[in-house]
Amino acid sequence: MKTIITSPKAPAPIGPYSHAVLSDNTLYVSGQVGKDAETGKIVNETIEAEAHQVMKNVHFILLEAKMGFEHIVKTTIFLKDLNNFDTVNKVYGSYFLDNFPARETVEVSKLPLNVNVEISVIAVK
Repeated sequence: MKTIITSPKAPAPIGPYSHAVLSDNTLYVSGQVGKDAETGKIVNETIEAEAHQVMKNVHFILLEAKMGFEHIVKTTIFLKDLNNFDTVNKVYGSYFLDNFPARETVEVSKLPLNVNVEISVIAVK
């Protein structure tokens, strides 16, 4: 059994997928980009601002499932340019206190909406 999780504060999906799917106690959050749901614009003045918006969007979805960053067990970070790794890593790390989730980071040639970073997560209650 699965429950679809949607947050009105996160940008609407741009394809046939859900913000997240909750199955038992596990939440699978689709890749989030740095789009501001209120303005409809990509926040990309700097890579830091874009990464923060991505993490905010992840947070909005976690909150809908009554979870927080402490529930994340696995993340995947997609970067258009791996030279931004250190900057994105610093922003990403600022959202966790300890007990960091497992993670991989990969460079890709292109991302939806021509963004620089996309992050997906798996969280468990």
